[in-house]
Amino acid sequence: MASFAIFVDSTADMDVELLKEKNIDYCPMNYTIEDKEYPALLDWSVHSAKEFYDFMRNGVVIKTTQVPVSVFREKFENSLKSGLDVLYVSCSSALSGSVKTALPIAKALMEEYPGRKIRLVDSLISSLGQANLALVAAEERNKGKDVDEVADYLESIRLTRHQYATVENLEYLKRCGRVSATSAFFGNFFGIHPLIISDKIGQNYAIRKIKGAKNVIPELAAEIKKDVINPESQTLYISHADNLAQAEALRDAVLAEVPFKDSYINFIGPIVGASVGPGTISAYIIGEEITVMGGES
Repeated sequence: MASFAIFVDSTADMDVELLKEKNIDYCPMNYTIEDKEYPALLDWSVHSAKEFYDFMRNGVVIKTTQVPVSVFREKFENSLKSGLDVLYVSCSSALSGSVKTALPIAKALMEEYPGRKIRLVDSLISSLGQANLALVAAEERNKGKDVDEVADYLESIRLTRHQYATVENLEYLKRCGRVSATSAFFGNFFGIHPLIISDKIGQNYAIRKIKGAKNVIPELAAEIKKDVINPESQTLYISHADNLAQAEALRDAVLAEVPFKDSYINFIGPIVGASVGPGTISAYIIGEEITVMGGES
């Protein structure tokens, strides 16, 4: 019997069947296309992943929102009414304000439901790195741990989740202010692909430039091989923005060199996808605690 409910948000990029299997729920964010707002659902029931990324390929600018206050309140309160505490594993606070939005709601609800607890854990990462922490939370819950024990544990391990990502086109990072217009133009012109990690405060940071598309997979795989610890006991997580062929190529390149227990590939969802653009691939592993602090890319 679960003692607490686990929530993520639309940036966790988990397959809905996996969410259901692990008894994890999520709080949808929203995205806007041509002034019409849609919920960022992880089952892609509003727009398929191909439709969504084709919008972007065709020049449509997609804007995103945080989790609405009403969604947090409804989701959290329904759990409290059922006698469950709440654990929310959020997107990195360096990338989204949703965890800050949730804080006053959590405080108000705990006053309304004395004896119940709501813990908010800033994952300091997004996509399948965030998802991995939620899956760990579900495992710990199954062992009988309470919400405080699990939240404290997640906060102690969150910086061991490493990200390795690159984008197909720098234009989308330019739109959200991650690179300058000049850098984006010359980067695209010369076939530059940034190698993007998540730093110790949860911001995305380009550690170097990969020159040429043919070098992307080997360089990502080399970084993973260098940094992974105890791969035999962990899953290699890969997410992609409608670029399954490259995601599978990365998986195969890594597994040829590193004995991961298993692997998991899924789409980058609408919220992260709107920022990074079609063609992006990301990998997530467990390594030593991250200590690097990024600067401006």
